[in-house]
Amino acid sequence: MILLLAYCAVLFSFASGLLALLSNQRHSLLALRQRVLKNPSAFIDACLEEHHYPNFLRQAVFILLGLSGVFAVLAGLSVLISNTVVTGQINLGLPWLPWHVRFDALSGFFFLIIGIAVGAVSLYGPGYVHHYKEQDHPFAALGLFTGLFVMGMLLVLLADDAFMFMIAWELMSVASYFLVAFQHEHAANRSTWASIAFSLAVLGFGMKAGIVPIHVWLPEAHPVAPSHISALMSGVMLKVALYGLIRFCFDLIDKVQWEWGVVLLIIGTVSALGGILYAMMQPNLKRLLAYSSVENIGIIFMVLGLAMIFLDNGHPDLAALGFLAALFHAFNHALFKNLLFLGAGMIQQQTHELNIDMLGGLIKKMPQTSMVFLVGCMSISSLPLFNGFVSEWLAFQTALQVDVLDNGVLRSLIPVSAAALALTAALAAACFVKVFGLTFLGVPRSRHSEKAHEVKDKGMLAATTLLASLCFLVGIFPSVIISLINRVSSQLLAHTLPNESVLSWLWIAPVSHEQASYSPPLVLSGALIAGCVCYWYLRRDPAKAIRIAPTWDCGFGGLTPRMQYTSSAFTMPIRRIFAKAWIIDEQVNKDMQGAMNQDVAAVHYALHIQDHSWPWLYQPLEREVNNLAKQVGRIQTGNIRTYLGYSFVTLLLLLWVIS
Repeated sequence: MILLLAYCAVLFSFASGLLALLSNQRHSLLALRQRVLKNPSAFIDACLEEHHYPNFLRQAVFILLGLSGVFAVLAGLSVLISNTVVTGQINLGLPWLPWHVRFDALSGFFFLIIGIAVGAVSLYGPGYVHHYKEQDHPFAALGLFTGLFVMGMLLVLLADDAFMFMIAWELMSVASYFLVAFQHEHAANRSTWASIAFSLAVLGFGMKAGIVPIHVWLPEAHPVAPSHISALMSGVMLKVALYGLIRFCFDLIDKVQWEWGVVLLIIGTVSALGGILYAMMQPNLKRLLAYSSVENIGIIFMVLGLAMIFLDNGHPDLAALGFLAALFHAFNHALFKNLLFLGAGMIQQQTHELNIDMLGGLIKKMPQTSMVFLVGCMSISSLPLFNGFVSEWLAFQTALQVDVLDNGVLRSLIPVSAAALALTAALAAACFVKVFGLTFLGVPRSRHSEKAHEVKDKGMLAATTLLASLCFLVGIFPSVIISLINRVSSQLLAHTLPNESVLSWLWIAPVSHEQASYSPPLVLSGALIAGCVCYWYLRRDPAKAIRIAPTWDCGFGGLTPRMQYTSSAFTMPIRRIFAKAWIIDEQVNKDMQGAMNQDVAAVHYALHIQDHSWPWLYQPLEREVNNLAKQVGRIQTGNIRTYLGYSFVTLLLLLWVIS
C-alpha cells in the first residue's frame, strides 16, 4: 500500500506532463508521429510552437501535479509513521535488468519535502502562467518538462540500483535544462578506493547541490526559469542531490571516516559564508535567493560533516543529533525558499521588475504578499518563532559538543566553523533586511512599482499563505518533524537523539536540560504578553496617542526615491570589510562644469562585482575546451580523400583489435 502511494505520485506527475503535451489542439497525435518519424527533432519543435490551451486544460495539468504532491506527502508520512522498509521492482529496464525500488524512512522524508513543494506549486502555477503569451512561452513545453522534472526527482528517491538511479537522475537533469531554457529571451549542476568514491560523490552531488566553488551554474540557471520552477529547483532539486550524498555516505559505504566529515565541514563552511556574501551583493532578487541557497546547502554540509566526525569517533548519539539537524534544515529550507521564490514571482508579475533598486513601497500596494514574504525573510534569517531558527539552533548544539572529542585538531577546527556559522546567520539577517526594506518599504522607485497592486489569483495567494503558515507552525511545534526525522536516523544510523524524554511539544533539549533547551510555545507566549503590555501602555492615555506624520526629509524639500538607500549603498560597509571575497570593479565618474572645471555637474557611479570562481575555475576551463575544439577542428579539411583515409585507417584499427 505504501509503495502504491509512491507509484501514484510518480504516475500523476507523468500524467500532468503528458496532458500538457496531448492537449495540443493544433497537432493531432498522428500528425505529431509523422513529423517525428520524418524529423526526430520535430518533437521539441512541436512543443515550442504556438498553441491554444483553454483555461480548463491548464487547470487540469496543475490538478494532476497537485495530486502528485498529495500522494507524495501521503507516501512519505506513511513510511515515516510505520517506520518500515518497502522494496519492489519495476519491469521497465532491460529484460534481464529490471528497476529495483526501495522506499524507506530517508526516501519518505524527502518525498515529504517534495510533496509539500509540489502541492504549493500546483496552487500557485495556474495564476502565474496565466499571464504568459502563448507565442513566446508555449505551455506544452512548460507543462511537459515540469511533470518529467518532478517524476525524475521522485524516481531518484525510489531507486535501489545504480541503473535506475542514473536514468532517473538524468531525467531530472535534462528536464531541468529545458525548464531553465524555457524563458530563452533572458540573457542571463575505509580503503583508498572508498575515499576516492567519496570524493567523486562529493564532486558529483556537490555540483548539483551548488557548493563553492562549483556553484556558479546555480545563480545563473535558477533565476531565469519561471518562478514556480525556480522554487522547485532551488527548494527541492538541491535536496535530491543531498539525498544522493546521504544515501551514498551513510548507506552504501559500510563505515564513514572522520576525515570525510572534515572535508564536508570545510566545504560547508566555505559555501555557507561565501554563499551569503555573494547574496549580499546581488541587486537581482532571484539571483540573491539562488546564492542564499548556496549558503543553506553549506550549512547542511557542515552539520553532515559533524555527524560523520562524531560517528567515527564513537559518539553515535551526537552523530544522530547532527544528522537530524541537517535533515531538519533541508526540510525548512524547502519551505522558506519555495515561499520566497513564489513571492518573487508575484512581485515580478505585478511590477515587471526583479531589480530591488527599482522596487520599493510595495507594502502598501501588495499587503498580503508583503506579509507572507516577511515570514519567509524571518524564517531564512533564523529568527525565533520560525522554522529556520530551530534547525540552525540544533546545528549550533551539535558543534558545541566538541569537548567530547580527543583529537586536538578537531577541537580547534569545529569552533572556528561554529563561529563562521554564527557570522553567516548574522549576514543572512542583514541580507534579508536589505531585501525586505528595499522591496516593500519606502516610496516606489519606478513607475511599475507605483502602479502595482495585490495579486488577484487566489491560488497564488493560497500557495504562499500555506508555506508561510508551515514556516510558523513548524517553528512553534518542531517536535513533530523531529520525531519523523528520528525514525530516519534510527534506520540509517541505528541511533536517535540521546534523550527522547526531553523532546516534547513544549521543550526541546537535544542533549540535556543542563546544557541547553528551547521552548517555542513559551517564547511565543512571552512575545504575545510583551506585545500586549506595550500596546496597552501606548494606548492607555488618549492624549498620548501615537501621532502619524510624514517621513522627515532632512530639510531637502520632500522625500524622493533618489534619497533612499540602494542595494549597493546598503551593503557598502560589508563590502569594505570583506572586499577580498569578490572581484570588485567600482567606478566614480564626475562631469565637471564652470570656467575652471571646478564645479561638479553630475556624478556617475558604477559597481560590478564578480564571483572569484569564474576567472579561477570556469574561464580557464572554457579556454582549454575552446582550444581543444580548434585542434580537433583541424581534421575537418573538407577533402573527400582525407575523409576516406580516416575511414580506411579506422577500419584497419578495428580489424587489428578484433583479431
